[in-house]
Amino acid sequence: MITIRKAADRGHFDHGWLNTYHTFSFADYYDPAHMGFQQLRVINEDRVQPGRGFGTHAHQDMEIMTYVLEGALAHKDSMGNGSVIRPGDVQRMSAGTGVTHSEHNASQADLVHFLQIWILPERRGIAPGYEQKAFAEQEKRDTLRLIASRDGREGSITIHQDVDVYATVLGPGKAVRLALRPERHAWVQVARGSVTLNGTPLQQSDGAALSREAEIELIAAAPAEALVFALP
Repeated sequence: MITIRKAADRGHFDHGWLNTYHTFSFADYYDPAHMGFQQLRVINEDRVQPGRGFGTHAHQDMEIMTYVLEGALAHKDSMGNGSVIRPGDVQRMSAGTGVTHSEHNASQADLVHFLQIWILPERRGIAPGYEQKAFAEQEKRDTLRLIASRDGREGSITIHQDVDVYATVLGPGKAVRLALRPERHAWVQVARGSVTLNGTPLQQSDGAALSREAEIELIAAAPAEALVFALP
């Protein structure tokens, strides 16, 4: 079964400095029909104006991933981490028992466009943690590159949940496939371009939930980039 979440149906707020779309209920956007999917709690697509950003704020008991599509995002947190996240980078911050952080557009001239993803951890009270790795585009070209997993295999970042996250960059007509065990679910998020998912067309920023599907097949109708979440 495939359930499509169209880009135009997401929650949307334009604050001037921030243009944000919420796949699931978040902050002032509440839709009881879209509270998350399995352990996937948040997918926000954010565009932040030059020199602007999110001031210091707190999180707890959440695995937070950042995936930058354009521009550069500056990060600082109460664990002492300070970094700039650029396209190709994947950042994971485990909020655990509590962490504060801020994120700002690192440029005074260019927009930053990124996905912020929240995954429920397998248990509460985990010690806060941070990790950031770069994955070159050629690693994702016409294949599913594992970028996050519970055991950090294949050089992926580690997350405290039995979730595998893949990224792919597809040329027109190129296809990737992922077998799903009978008890597993999946979410596909199209970051750029357009694809067909098991024969169903998806456009940029569309998402789709999959349950009781034996396989994921993505075929690019145009140059595309997508994230795939394999979930318990």
